[in-house]
Amino acid sequence: MAKTVDYYFSPMSPWTYLGHQRFADLLARAGAQVRVKPVDYGRIFPVSGGVPVKQRAPQRQAYRLVELRRWRDFLGIALNLEPKHFPYAVDSAALLIVAADRQHGAQAAMKLAHGILKACWAEERNCADAATLDQIAAAAGMDGYALRSRESEAKAAYDAYTQEAIERQVFGAPSYVLEGEIFWGQDRLDHLQRALAA
Repeated sequence: MAKTVDYYFSPMSPWTYLGHQRFADLLARAGAQVRVKPVDYGRIFPVSGGVPVKQRAPQRQAYRLVELRRWRDFLGIALNLEPKHFPYAVDSAALLIVAADRQHGAQAAMKLAHGILKACWAEERNCADAATLDQIAAAAGMDGYALRSRESEAKAAYDAYTQEAIERQVFGAPSYVLEGEIFWGQDRLDHLQRALAA
């Protein structure tokens, strides 16, 4: 029986972006399934000790950029360290991903999530803008307007995923949860790979 990973993330997270395609490739190699669950870290951070980037101490903000540069260069992935449209109001992007999952399945949602992450971190696009999201959806083979028509259903699922993440003690993005065990961060994908193979 195929194993299933619950994928909690923000479509605005650079760490989610750096790990997203590698995670998708890992799932394919392992023959594993994914449950795509974007969540609201604006609700998770206050109950888990997290702090938005701009509220962190200057040395933490500076070191974050060092680590992003290191990982970008190591992985050979295009990434703007300080993109023009970051942070942005992320709910619309998250809801579109949830709707894609509901309407087209997990693989379509993963493809759309990658497009949104790349748009923010590599293409200097504003992912809070409906027209931009429609363009990204179209590139992923979906109708953004049709996805947005499912907003109330998507909002209920988004809220439920967020509450579920809080109850499961998820605190950062991305978090991969396999059989109740949290693997936090794209730098834990090697550990996840070993767990999937066990």
